[in-house]
Amino acid sequence: VRALAGAGTVTFTPHLVPMTRGILATVYLQPTRALTQAEADEVLHEAYRGEPFVRVLPAPALPQTKATLGSNFCDVAVRVDGRTGWVVAFAAIDNLVKGAAGQAVQNLNLLCGFPEALGLRAPGLFP
Repeated sequence: VRALAGAGTVTFTPHLVPMTRGILATVYLQPTRALTQAEADEVLHEAYRGEPFVRVLPAPALPQTKATLGSNFCDVAVRVDGRTGWVVAFAAIDNLVKGAAGQAVQNLNLLCGFPEALGLRAPGLFP
């Protein structure tokens, strides 16, 4: 977010809908300088390059909670609103995997020197 907005305005909106699992969030960023879509895409790709559980989606795809169901992935995308100059970032996770439990396993793996993805590629799915 800081890479896209600098010290500009940021508004974060998690969307609450009646579903068993999943969080979809929209972040509105007013950058300190104008960005093109290509620049915003490049910033996002650079920010998450090498991150095993972050998938940067190509335009025109946007994150969907169904695509992260039962996984430790966070899907992200960014769009530049040509009318206002604002950057809109989107993210989706399965909060029952990527939430506290998945984060605990991922952090423990790193702390103990295990591969970061150990035990997180194919978790069980319930409900």
